[in-house]
Amino acid sequence: MTSLATYSGLFLAALIAATILPAQSEAALAALIVAGREPVWALVAVAGLGNVLGSLINYALGWFVTRFENRRWFPASRAQIDKAEGWYRRYGKWSLLASWVPIIGDPLTLVAGVLRENVWVFLALVTIAKVGRYLVIAAALALAPI
Repeated sequence: MTSLATYSGLFLAALIAATILPAQSEAALAALIVAGREPVWALVAVAGLGNVLGSLINYALGWFVTRFENRRWFPASRAQIDKAEGWYRRYGKWSLLASWVPIIGDPLTLVAGVLRENVWVFLALVTIAKVGRYLVIAAALALAPI
């Protein structure tokens, strides 16, 4: 596999994993780190960029999604939206540091858009969370006996 294909595949896996679509990028990153063909720092950077961009897509969806909430096909009820907004308001922007957590992380980034969180604050906190998770994975693999 060429470097371009490796990096493109990892970027797409990380991007998709950060959207509301079900996917996982940690296994792809770990496999590429173990393969040892590419520098770990580059793999972490590419995965981080893709994952943060995927979260930004969620943020943008949240920013524009409320205009459709009265449509029959809309996937969330007003009660579900109110619950998510209440949780986000309770814990605030700092909850975005949990954006890496499976199941709750992606909805958090969507709700941040719905509530019009400052995009620069959003990007800073989500980048810390997402890249931090990949750094922990890389460090764990570096310390693990293989």
